[in-house]
Amino acid sequence: MRHLTTVARLAVAATVLATLAACGGAEPAAAPPAPPPSEPVAPTEVTEAPEPPAATPVDACALVSKQDAEKLAGTPLDDPMPSGESCWFTGPVSGPVAQVEVHVGDGAKKMLDIDRDLDHEFETLSGIGDEAYLEDWNVFVNVSGVWVAIRLVRTDEPAEYNKRLTELARTVAGRL
Repeated sequence: MRHLTTVARLAVAATVLATLAACGGAEPAAAPPAPPPSEPVAPTEVTEAPEPPAATPVDACALVSKQDAEKLAGTPLDDPMPSGESCWFTGPVSGPVAQVEVHVGDGAKKMLDIDRDLDHEFETLSGIGDEAYLEDWNVFVNVSGVWVAIRLVRTDEPAEYNKRLTELARTVAGRL
C-alpha cells in the first residue's frame, strides 16, 4: 500500500502545481527589456573596386612601317604580315635573304628573358624608352610596361646593322 501513497502524493502535487499555474499563483519570469529605439541604418552596399581598363593592344605593324623595315634590312621587303601581337616583313623570293620581325607585349619580353638565360651579350641603350637593349640582330624596348622586340634576319655581319636597330628602337619608343 505504501506504493499507492507515493503515487497519491505525486498526483496531489501535480494537481496543486497545475492549479497554481492556472490561477496565476506563480509569477512568470520578466520579459527582457525591449532594445532602445535606433535610427534606421542604410544597408551597406559592397562594391568591388573597378577594374582598370584593359590596355589597348598595340599594333605591331603600325609601330614599324614597311619603309622602316626596308631601311633596317637595307633591301626591299614584301608587305607586312600581321599575326597576333607580331608583324613580319619578309624578303622577296628572288632575294636577298632578309626578314624583319616586330613583336609586342609578353612575347617580346619573353624573347629578351630567353636570350638573357642563354647568356647573350647586351648593350644597354640609354635615352630610349624606359629601358632598351641591343644584341646581335635584336633590339628590345620597354615604354610604360609595353615591351617591343625587333629582330632582323640577314646573312651579313650583325654589327653592320646595330646603328639601324638603335635608330629604329628610338623611333618605336617615340610611337608608343
